Amino acid sequence: MKNILRLSLLFICLIVMVGCGKKDDNKLVMVTESGFAPYEYYENGEIVGVDVDIAREIAKELGKELVIKDIAFDSIINEVRTGKADIGAAGISYSDERAKKVDFSINYSVSKQVVIVKNDSFINSIKDINDKKIAVQLGSVADTYVTENYKNAEIVRQKKYLAAIEDLKVGKVDLVVMDELPAKEIIEKNSGIKILDGELTSDMFDGRIARSKKNRTKNEKDYGIRRIYSAAGRMSS
Repeated sequence: MKNILRLSLLFICLIVMVGCGKKDDNKLVMVTESGFAPYEYYENGEIVGVDVDIAREIAKELGKELVIKDIAFDSIINEVRTGKADIGAAGISYSDERAKKVDFSINYSVSKQVVIVKNDSFINSIKDINDKKIAVQLGSVADTYVTENYKNAEIVRQKKYLAAIEDLKVGKVDLVVMDELPAKEIIEKNSGIKILDGELTSDMFDGRIARSKKNRTKNEKDYGIRRIYSAAGRMSS
């Protein structure tokens, strides 16, 4: 994992150095949605996770204080686009539509979309979900994929994955579609639910950091190239 983060940081530091605005030279503001372990989640009252670790190294390299704001997932791109935040990180996937609004780093995580059901569910295969009631997180890869591929399903879109899981546990929906890594974290902490064998799709999710398209200059880019290697070295220690 450290080698992957080290390589990714070379590109992420560059794209952040090139694109951060100057509304506060002492702070790097990151927006995220905390219900997405292991990428970002609360531990002892603090947001931690893979994305936070990367953001802290970026802030350290820039000589800034990292400020993390926990917001709804579907608001992250707009917060970055409008300059209310410098970067967004929440296991964000690239799409052509999003790329019109913000710039992206390279991807640093690839995973699968899986199906979660109750242990006593009548659904035993991922092939049997087309006409079911499916919960997803609003604006996520799961939302896009299910909307495009399961036309006969009733889709319930929640702001947070945990709300979708609660809907499943109380019987409001038949299943939840979400990314495999946070799904495994949820299964470990919640009895009575399970992940069905197989995956709906893979390589659709690719964790990236988003930043504003504003303030891209050649001088900032050259400066960033000269500095990113020291930060990458710290990630490997």
